[in-house]
Amino acid sequence: MTNTRYSPEVRERAIRMVTDKREDYSSEWGTITAVATLIGVSPETLRVWVRRAQIDQGSRAGLTTDERARLRALERENRDLKLANAILKDASIFFATELDGQTKR
Repeated sequence: MTNTRYSPEVRERAIRMVTDKREDYSSEWGTITAVATLIGVSPETLRVWVRRAQIDQGSRAGLTTDERARLRALERENRDLKLANAILKDASIFFATELDGQTKR
């Protein structure tokens, strides 16, 4: 999910600021809240950006951005293939009954 409200540069800068200022605060949330105020974004938005960056860098468990995109593409393809299979199955039943001279009721 790409947020177009904030540019990638703003996101990268905010994430870098959280990382750089982490020692200045007693908790990561405190750091995020302070940086969010400076940047002009909500703390929750910045927290999500930081978590995503941590996952992408491998310092936190979870699916990376690329893996999530690949998973979505595979799920979409799977859904499309299931639909195609259902259509083909219905078509084969239709043509099989037409060839037998039977009508489906």
